[in-house]
Formats: sequence, C-alpha cells, structure tokens
Amino acid sequence: MSTKSSAIWGSSSLAIAIFALSSSPILTRITEHDMGPYGTIFNRFWIASLALGLGKVIKLLWDKHSGRLSTTDSTDNTDNKAYTVKDFFSLFLVASLDSICLVTWAWSLTKTSVANSNLLHNTTPIFAAVGGWLLLSQSFNRRFLIGMVLALGGTFLIGFNDFNIDRETLIGDSVALLSALFYAATLLVTENLRVKFDTSTILLWLYTLGGLLLLPLTLLFEDRLFPASFSSWSAVIGLGLCGSIIGLGALFYSLKQFSSSFVSLILLLEPMIAAVLAWLIFAEKLSWLNGLTFIIVLSGIYLAKSDGELENIGSTEAT
Repeated sequence: MSTKSSAIWGSSSLAIAIFALSSSPILTRITEHDMGPYGTIFNRFWIASLALGLGKVIKLLWDKHSGRLSTTDSTDNTDNKAYTVKDFFSLFLVASLDSICLVTWAWSLTKTSVANSNLLHNTTPIFAAVGGWLLLSQSFNRRFLIGMVLALGGTFLIGFNDFNIDRETLIGDSVALLSALFYAATLLVTENLRVKFDTSTILLWLYTLGGLLLLPLTLLFEDRLFPASFSSWSAVIGLGLCGSIIGLGALFYSLKQFSSSFVSLILLLEPMIAAVLAWLIFAEKLSWLNGLTFIIVLSGIYLAKSDGELENIGSTEAT
C-alpha cells in the first residue's frame, strides 16, 4: 500500500473512531439505571469479544471455502510469529490498563456530569506526550507543543461553566482525570503491540482478558451480572459493537500511521462532538464561548498535525 493510501486509510479510521467513541459516555450513562461500572464494562467486553471471535471464525471458514487459506496463512504475520512471554505480558498489560481506564471513567459518570467526565477523560495528550518522551524516546518540536497547549486549553474552556467545586463532583472529576492517565498508557502499549499484531488480534485478547479480569469484580460488587432492561441491553450492545469494536478498532488501526500522542490529541474532538450532539438532540444551548473554544481546539490540532515529524513517529506496521 502506498504512503498516500496509508495516510488516507489512517485518517479515515481516526475519523470513524472519534464519532464512534463519542457515543460511549451517553450509552454508559443509560446503563446506570441497572448496574454499576464493573457490570457495564464486563458486559461491554464479553459482547465485543464474542463478536470478534465469531468474525474470526467466519473469516477462517470463508478463506477455507474460497481456497485462500494457504495464501492468507503465508502472509498473516500474526500467525507466523510465535507468541513470546513479552507478548503475553504486553497483551495482559493492555487489557488491564484499558479495563481500569473504562471502569474509572464509568464510575466518574456517576459522580459528575457527562461534560466534565468526557472533558477530563480527554486530557490524555498530556500523559501520552510525557509517556512517549520517557518510554519511547519520542520528541516533539515547539509547533506540536504549542498546538497541544491550545487544544487542551480550548477543551478545558468547554466545561468551564459546568465545574461545581463540591465533594462529589470533585471526586468524579478526579477519577475522570485518572482515567485519562490509564487511557494514555493503553495507547502507548498498543502502539508497541501494533508492530507485531493486527488490530483484531489485539482487541480479541484485550476484551477476552479484560472480561475475565472484571467477572469476579462484577460478581463481588454488583447486584446483577447482566442488564435487566431493554434500554440497558441496547446500551451495552452499542458499547460492545460501536464503542469497543468499531471505535477502538479504528483507533488502534490509526496507530499504524500516527503516534499515540497525536491520536490522543485528535480525540479532543470528542467533547466538541458531544456538545453538538447534545445541542441537536437535547436542545442544549451552545454559547459564544463554545464557538470560541471550537476554533481554539481546531487551531491547536492543525498546528500539531502540521508537525511533519508526527507522520514518522507512529508509522510502524505489522509486517
């Protein structure tokens, strides 16, 4: 695949990821009527792993039926490369990090507003940039840093009018910020895994291991293991298919072309999309301050993307 085609696919997958992931806080809030954060994420994970497993079986049967199995096996680098102890550790680590990230984010939604939680959850670029610098020897020029500061500053302005400093809200805001730390760590570990494994393999391991990790916690801390209403079932199925497979799958695929720091910066569009959707669906008001912050965030993203070094930071492919 040419460099230009790869860039188009990478950009397209990132756009799909943003819109799919933007629905996650809304769907998570719907499940609060039936279950807590452990139950929500457990059901999200087993639904996603079941869908991915069925997809792999169907693909295997289709390849076998069409006589392309030998060709696929000879070119699929995931099957040809044996798993090492380091691989198993990295896969377990990314499953653990993503589980903690989603549970803390879901829990924060019970203590603070969707706007605040989504806003603080998307401060990931701060942690991703620091982690990339410390662990992966990534470097960023002044243009990227200025763009990141602008984008983060604009994102904080979105929720400026909604911050209420009381005990419950402060706890929820703090936990949402903690989820951003684990989100950044998930992206950094996944960026390393993408060198060897394809997206569907990483996701299958992530959701299977994550579901097994959360099962005992759900049984211990939740009143029920599965949703009790149609709306909650619809929400967790949406989280499993749209948020986990489509959203996170497209996000992980984009890490072939872009660094984890840049991807997490682009994800700052999520609070903006959520604000627009709330305006369209729930008639929530958008002030002139919202419009100003949109301009600031987009300007920051443009400055960061114009840093040519970013195209080479996360461009390692599974070969």
